[in-house]
Amino acid sequence: MDARVRAPELRGRRWLNTGDRQLTLADLRGRVLILDFWTFCCVNCLHVLDELRPLEEKYGDVLVVIGVHSPKFEHEKDPAAVAAAVERYGVTHPVLDDPELEMWQQYAAKAWPTLCVVDPEGYVVATMAGEGHAEGLTRLLDELIAAHEAKGTLHRGDGPYVPPAEPATTLRFPGKALALPDGKLLVSDSARHSLVELAPDGETVLRRIGSGSRGRADGGPADARFSEPQGLCLLPPHAAEVAGYDLVVADTVNHLLRGVRLATGEVTTVAGTGRQWRSTVDDHAHDARSVDLSSPWDLAWYDDRLIVAMAGIHQLWWFDPVKRTAGTYAGTTVEALRDGPLPDVWLAQPSGLATSVDGRRLWLADSETSALRYVEDGELHTAVGQGLFDFGHVDGPADRALLQHPLGVCALPDGSVLVADTYNGAVRRLDPETDQVTTVATDLAEPSDLVLTTDGGVVVVESAAHRLTRLAPGALSAAGASTVDGQRRRAERPPTDLAAGPVTLEVIFTPAPGQKLDDSFGPPTRVTVSASPPELLLEGAGTGPELSRRLVVNPEVPAGVLQVVAQAATCDADAEHAACHLTRQDWGVPVRISGVGADRLPLILRGLDT
Repeated sequence: MDARVRAPELRGRRWLNTGDRQLTLADLRGRVLILDFWTFCCVNCLHVLDELRPLEEKYGDVLVVIGVHSPKFEHEKDPAAVAAAVERYGVTHPVLDDPELEMWQQYAAKAWPTLCVVDPEGYVVATMAGEGHAEGLTRLLDELIAAHEAKGTLHRGDGPYVPPAEPATTLRFPGKALALPDGKLLVSDSARHSLVELAPDGETVLRRIGSGSRGRADGGPADARFSEPQGLCLLPPHAAEVAGYDLVVADTVNHLLRGVRLATGEVTTVAGTGRQWRSTVDDHAHDARSVDLSSPWDLAWYDDRLIVAMAGIHQLWWFDPVKRTAGTYAGTTVEALRDGPLPDVWLAQPSGLATSVDGRRLWLADSETSALRYVEDGELHTAVGQGLFDFGHVDGPADRALLQHPLGVCALPDGSVLVADTYNGAVRRLDPETDQVTTVATDLAEPSDLVLTTDGGVVVVESAAHRLTRLAPGALSAAGASTVDGQRRRAERPPTDLAAGPVTLEVIFTPAPGQKLDDSFGPPTRVTVSASPPELLLEGAGTGPELSRRLVVNPEVPAGVLQVVAQAATCDADAEHAACHLTRQDWGVPVRISGVGADRLPLILRGLDT
């Protein structure tokens, strides 16, 4: 590379996982650095954490990963919430808390997640957006290690990571729960990679299913392994009898569905290969054990089959435990908010599901659009929510109400629905008859699910408090509810100034070392461009194979968001049995139109903007 870019100094509010040590680039000189710009709401960022784990293990004496936490939501600026997320997701490297996005701007990040690679001499040598870069990073690391070992600029040794102490609690970041027919409660104890059966009091542990260690293994309750399990769903008796198990678990980080026989605690894999989905959308039924999944987060029985909130690719899927097949139910993988007939709708990290008592509606918490949505008669509708960047704590008419990254829903017998409004620390209620949203509980620690118990009560999974909490008697009555008129917020990232008129969009992609673009199945690259509002673009919207595109920006629209989805297919070069790779990223770029704006918009999928 001709132009060498010196890495900007690392500065932020505080460091985590360093034993209170303040790190500088000088402290890290001689090591290869990967700066991981992430935020804990983002499922794609969580995927990257898992992609980096094997690299950290393999190159532990020469590689230092630095997580740079760059928040989207207001709640993610809370230092206690950041520390909790670092523990929740098993982050085993230093994390720099960057609440004002200073490092984000210094390193020119434009998407969650973004990775920047810094060589042992302190120069940025690669930037990549999105996920799926593990193979390319491996090749790049091998090249850098060999080159700098030869130059004498590589220093091996222990890294700066210092593990925090783990408090002793019965549960650790529980995710979801359900009520068993006998009144007991079953909880996914996500950070302890297991299921816990509790007595009806919600506190007394009766048994644990799963060894408690992260992994993937079928077997009895002491031997089975999960990886950050989330959603749980009991099968109807007729389906359970044929399937041979009673309960399905969304084994999120393993990208699997697991079946559990409650009588014995025996765990079996019922859907997924364990590989993360990186394919193309189709409407076919697939053998459930041969199809790839992507971060299944919650489950509900609806439309005579199991519906899966496939958070990792912004879709709903279906699974038939009797026929042992699975396929796409709703969504195109575009991360945004668009209603209409299934499946051609847009979702954004659906994370909570609940079926109405009459079976007609499937309610869903669409977390990244801070929305409450529902499926009915083959169409998706939005009851509450404005889009990817609008959130807050506002009650009142549903079309004005705002949530903040909800993760759970619970349908009540009277037709209303409760929402675990996670980042507001609240439980909200929508009454479809009056179309009004109210607040029924506050001051909760990241509530992630709600359960209607067999005695008619409601239990809240208070995830960041590591416990289940019962709603107070009367909380669901009119007298118990309150109306909150809080701030209306937007995810504020520094906008990119663009000129009105012609603008060149350039998606920069350089194949990883040892790879080449793969045109075996058609054009190897694809770019889709849209805008919010649509009037922002006079020309240039749509899909095509070119990485460079002429846009025409409307001078009458002062600001908006450009939505760009890019993917590139590559394969190993000069290999007899070449492996295939797909790199994909969505950008929602806030733009401001001004007389001094740029006439070029570069977005880095992989490489450097030179």
